[in-house]
Amino acid sequence: MTSNNPHATFAKAAPVKVCISCLLALALTIANVTSYASTTNKNRAATQHYTPEDFSHWLDAAHIADATYKTKDDIERSLVSQGYKLKRYKQLDGYSVAYIIATNDSTRQHIIAVRGTSNVENVIVDAAFVLVPDKLTGIEIHQGFLLSARDIYQKILAEIKPGYKINTIGHSLGGAAAIIVAMMLDAQGHPIGEVITFGQPKVTNISGSRKFKHLNVKRLVTPKDVVPLTPPLDPMDMMKLSIFWHQGTEIVLFKNNQYAVLTGTDSMMRMSDFLNDIPSDQHIRNHFMTTYISHLKTKLDSPEEVVYKSDFKFSDWFGSSSKQAKP
Repeated sequence: MTSNNPHATFAKAAPVKVCISCLLALALTIANVTSYASTTNKNRAATQHYTPEDFSHWLDAAHIADATYKTKDDIERSLVSQGYKLKRYKQLDGYSVAYIIATNDSTRQHIIAVRGTSNVENVIVDAAFVLVPDKLTGIEIHQGFLLSARDIYQKILAEIKPGYKINTIGHSLGGAAAIIVAMMLDAQGHPIGEVITFGQPKVTNISGSRKFKHLNVKRLVTPKDVVPLTPPLDPMDMMKLSIFWHQGTEIVLFKNNQYAVLTGTDSMMRMSDFLNDIPSDQHIRNHFMTTYISHLKTKLDSPEEVVYKSDFKFSDWFGSSSKQAKP
């Protein structure tokens, strides 16, 4: 589904009517989560967790993710510069998703990179926010993302060399497929090196995230990219204790040399910031790989970790009109 109106995603959203008990449960949960997140952030020293080498490594991954949107020659050039040889590049039938598998025989490693979509509207409007059980991983996974990930998994098995470490990379919906493929391979005993995603939406719930918490997952996001916050928090899901939940470590990339590190509840609470925003083109621009590459480049010299600050207020959730204009 596409639209000429960049704000169509937000314009189509209708108010959700929920029962008072659901709202109370939501308020109490958020209060507990906010308290926990605040304590965690205060206890975390503002020291540099990651080095310029880390950001250079993620920039290499970003170039591969970006190349998946380009020509086969562009993909091969990006891979060769990092010591990998392209083994397969294929568009999935019926999906906007494509994938590559590449090999480095010297280091005995594979890269599986998945192309998603840079169209924010397609991610939010077309995604079916339904969790379904997956026999391969033993967890519940987002139905739409699972279909493409399962297709990729079945097609790459013949290309994987025994004992080779597997790394997965992806942007947007491709990031969702990349992390699901990593979980599938891990569940079947394949060695997983790392998972690096950019602007990745959530793919499973809390129990699913916990089952695969041993995976080395780095989720890079920009502050105003709305896609990593989808599927949104649903009060009805909270009542059923089945909340969409992110895995691994979230690294928030600011424009300058600063970044923030979030996990678990801290990461989930980032969604509250968007309740104070008027949707604009910045939410779309912040999802592009060009933005991710630009933000990573600013951290190749002296990256500085900062505490992520949220301006969450309960009035945001209950539609208060008493907000004061910011200067």
